[in-house]
Amino acid sequence: MKTVFSPLHNLRSAKTELDGGILIEPHERPSRAETILARVKAQTLGDVLEPEEFGLEPVKRVHKPGYVEFLEHCWVDWVAEGKPGEAIPAVWCGRGMRPRMPKDIDGRLGYFSFAAETSISEGTWEAACASANVALTAQKLVANGERAAFALCRPPGHHAHADLFGGYCFFNNAAIAAQAFCDQGHPRVAILDVDFHHGNGTQAIFYDRDDVLTISLHGDPDLVFPHFLGFDDETGEGEGEGFNLNIVYPPGTPYSVWSQGLETACQRIEAFKPNALIIALGVDTFEEDPISFFKLKSADYLAMGKRIEQLGLPTVFTMEGGYDVDAIGVNTVNVMQGFDGEL
Repeated sequence: MKTVFSPLHNLRSAKTELDGGILIEPHERPSRAETILARVKAQTLGDVLEPEEFGLEPVKRVHKPGYVEFLEHCWVDWVAEGKPGEAIPAVWCGRGMRPRMPKDIDGRLGYFSFAAETSISEGTWEAACASANVALTAQKLVANGERAAFALCRPPGHHAHADLFGGYCFFNNAAIAAQAFCDQGHPRVAILDVDFHHGNGTQAIFYDRDDVLTISLHGDPDLVFPHFLGFDDETGEGEGEGFNLNIVYPPGTPYSVWSQGLETACQRIEAFKPNALIIALGVDTFEEDPISFFKLKSADYLAMGKRIEQLGLPTVFTMEGGYDVDAIGVNTVNVMQGFDGEL
């Protein structure tokens, strides 16, 4: 399986994350991608390719132009205001307020975000664009005949809405890849999100559409981020009714239970008969992950990959979460090796 990777991910090297009322070193850090890449090479998973340049048009097929423009200029505008730290949203449009975009950079940060843990720092724009190109390059490989490709995206994407960033995500790489398949004449695409956290951005982007099936297996949003989407009664609306599925689990869930949801998801995908499959791959379901509460073990990711392969679909994997840096390479590559039949 070919891996697509951009060294430009290193430009996204934020120093601050708001956690527990203090600023800490972010859980989403450059070493995550470097550790995965090292494991890809050590296990000779396949060729490692740098991404092609696709420009912003495929991104704007998913994200609103005003949001894209905001991300492009945010850091420059923040610095121009003489702000001493990284750009962290501190005010939002709450219930009963007017949803309009302010001129002030602090107001715009709140207008285009939904959470305060994700700071914007120097290089964030360039890294986010490179990450989208990684996903689009993997999508192109699969569209041109590869059975599967691994987009080693960083920053991740599945929390990003059409015009909101948060959860370490700026551009929704899985959604961008899915939309590319749609634009190239594939009438049905499925996105299966196996990250510990709900893929709220992906759900929101496709919630009223019947050409993209979105499924997410995740921790109970009553207890964990993103809190305000991801419940099992969210099934789509309008033409999209019945084309969104959330499978929710409590703390301590082991693979023996989690895999039942995977089987339900796979059966739903088989019934949908998609032309292509996107896997939003987070391995923060791991038992030692510092910000999650599932109990999957490293060997379970081999079984996960094998079951996904049995769907028999052209498949793009986009990298999402996973914050145990010591284990992220093994767990991620285990999914690919399981898919490739190396059990």
